[in-house]
Amino acid sequence: MNVYLDYAATTPMDRAVLAAMMPYFSDDFYNPSSPYAPAVKVRRDYEAAKASMASIIGAKPGEITMTAGATESINLAFNAGTGHVVTTMIEHPAVISSASKYQFTMVDVDGKGRVSPNAIEKAIRPDTWLVSVGIANSEIGTVQPISKIATVVKKIQVSRLKEGNKTPLYLHTDASQGAGQLDLHVARLGVDMMSINAGKVYGPKQVACLYASRNVRVKPLILGGGQEAGLRSGTENVAGMIGMAKAMQLAYDMRDQEVRRLAELRDSLQAQLVEAFPDSIVSGHPKHRLASHLHIAFPGVDGERLVFGLESRGVYVSTGSACAAHKGTRSHVLMAIGMDESTANGSLRLTLGRHTTAKQIDQAVKAIIEVVNIEKERAK
Repeated sequence: MNVYLDYAATTPMDRAVLAAMMPYFSDDFYNPSSPYAPAVKVRRDYEAAKASMASIIGAKPGEITMTAGATESINLAFNAGTGHVVTTMIEHPAVISSASKYQFTMVDVDGKGRVSPNAIEKAIRPDTWLVSVGIANSEIGTVQPISKIATVVKKIQVSRLKEGNKTPLYLHTDASQGAGQLDLHVARLGVDMMSINAGKVYGPKQVACLYASRNVRVKPLILGGGQEAGLRSGTENVAGMIGMAKAMQLAYDMRDQEVRRLAELRDSLQAQLVEAFPDSIVSGHPKHRLASHLHIAFPGVDGERLVFGLESRGVYVSTGSACAAHKGTRSHVLMAIGMDESTANGSLRLTLGRHTTAKQIDQAVKAIIEVVNIEKERAK
């Protein structure tokens, strides 16, 4: 039995999502911008799916723009203004790269990967137009205090109006890792923009969206026929929209019980590994952490060798984010939380998901203990 413990990288598409999408690849293939009846029906289905998804996050359908992946969604959010940008040291490369187009400040996080709202406040300048903080980190799973950061942003917005400073100030969050586990209601979070990725929530890959409040003036990245209210030209990905809406609804419906189940499995995995290796180091905030995430380091061993050793035993894990692994670079997240190079090199990111079982956890624990012990002996 193979054991997949890399759900933070991507999730398998739910069969119900695939079934919902299938008609739009064949029978209902019509271009939703065409005027005849079958195409009008497809347009209605597309808009209904968008309305369903908007309802889940407490938004209006017109505030949702479909994109080809979360990276495009993030880039689109960063195209809503000019001036200074504030973000954190542990953001996804798409956020950091987008911020680098402007003057920007990267705020430090603590040793658990959590950013202080006060530190965000101090980083905001009179010309700051955007604060972007991911709702949860993909490597260590730490959940950020977005609603408290929103309170800071709103306070500064009010202060600016009193001072006659007309520079807008928006709060964006990359919620790619939070969907299915956290409350993404935009009013409760207090965000102006939010990026959501279908591929992280058992939906189709390369399908995502940007929520942007009506008070945000987003400028398009892609010009053409004016689809998506002029913000994202190109024939609509109807099947992708249908699939994402279905995936979001399923995740929303099962969220509470799934979070409890994942937390129990994760805690069991963590307890067994820490008992076997008392010198291991668990990263991420102990209270504010995604239920699916366990980042654990085994000092003195090579994480990449662990990954390959586990793969040979049918257990699929990663050393960090898929983006960093693809580039072969050291994790900027682990550097930001102060982890030394030797410890970081021996770390694994174990992420659980909808198909993870207790039996799989037991199998993974045995394999990890075996491989880590082999590598510890080799390193002597």
